[in-house]
Amino acid sequence: MSRFGLIVTESRLSEAVDRISTEMRVAVDIESNGFFRYQERVCLIQLATAQEVYLVDPLAVVDVRPLGELFSDRSVEKVFHDADYDLRSLDRDWGFRVNNVFDTKIAATFVGSTQLGLQAVVREYAGVELAKSRKLQRSDWSLRPLSSEALEYAANDVLYLSKVRDALRGRLKELARLEWAEEEFARLEGLRHTAKDRAMGFPAMKGSGDLDGQALAVLSSLQQFREREARRLDRPPFKVLPNSALIQLSSHPDIRLSSVKGLGRYSHLPADRGLRAAISEGLSSPPLARQKHKPTGERLAPDERERMDARLRSLKDWRARLGGELQVDPALLWPTASLTRLARHPGDLGAELDAPEVRSWQKGEFGEALRGVLATYN
Repeated sequence: MSRFGLIVTESRLSEAVDRISTEMRVAVDIESNGFFRYQERVCLIQLATAQEVYLVDPLAVVDVRPLGELFSDRSVEKVFHDADYDLRSLDRDWGFRVNNVFDTKIAATFVGSTQLGLQAVVREYAGVELAKSRKLQRSDWSLRPLSSEALEYAANDVLYLSKVRDALRGRLKELARLEWAEEEFARLEGLRHTAKDRAMGFPAMKGSGDLDGQALAVLSSLQQFREREARRLDRPPFKVLPNSALIQLSSHPDIRLSSVKGLGRYSHLPADRGLRAAISEGLSSPPLARQKHKPTGERLAPDERERMDARLRSLKDWRARLGGELQVDPALLWPTASLTRLARHPGDLGAELDAPEVRSWQKGEFGEALRGVLATYN
């Protein structure tokens, strides 16, 4: 395989895509800057064929539409490791649709691997020890120029994926589980980016459950202040003010700012003015009522609840035994949400088989066995 090249022009990208389009498969990875910027974006796209590695710089290449054509081309298989984040990022930045995906993390899960990080999977299935650098993992990939060390690191993330893919596909076929994995790969094609509702993040913040209504109003005001500052500074919110500091300020709004860990420049003039104003605004706002979760489904009498719990334990035991026999994570074999519904209504298997989270391969492989377990509850 030739050394990688950094692509920074539209013409070079078009040439690379033309060459890759003649291949059966291409390994893909991305590097982003979400650890450093408020508006996260893809900063590098790594592509590897059997002959070459291409590193595409989307900060330099203005028109990356040829990549979209490549990704949508079903004649070329795209090999990712843990594709979920990458696919959502490609959709967020360019609306790219990626077809014909092979995910080595999913494949490794289905053959029973327990260590699923890229480094571990490459070691197990390609016999290569990747040099992982925490510094580069946490680096700001939007900074230019990219060092030769960074480019080498990025190239290694795709260099061995095709070899890993071949080993895993062979193992899946041996275990008669290739169709299982292929159904999961096909589902990946439907992944889309969903924007975070940053303004509503505070109710789930660790420690917020102990706050009263007025403190929640302060927390809401502080959250909005942090979002404005994060947007202004183009930094992730957690790098502006940590959640722990927001919780402490909400529960003790009169606390001396210099005693609160993590406030940084917001603990003194002039930056503390905005923070103090946000606290004052929260204190003068009406208390916030905590949202109450409405119970789903019908209420159960205590004896029926006991029977349901016993059935659910039995169903999970069945799944755990199955996982032990197949040497895979039991959670892969049948969705917990489905087992919970069946524990409540064990006669509803027919309808449950049409639930969106139940896979075709699960129904084919384990549907009848599950029917037998449910029959013992009558």
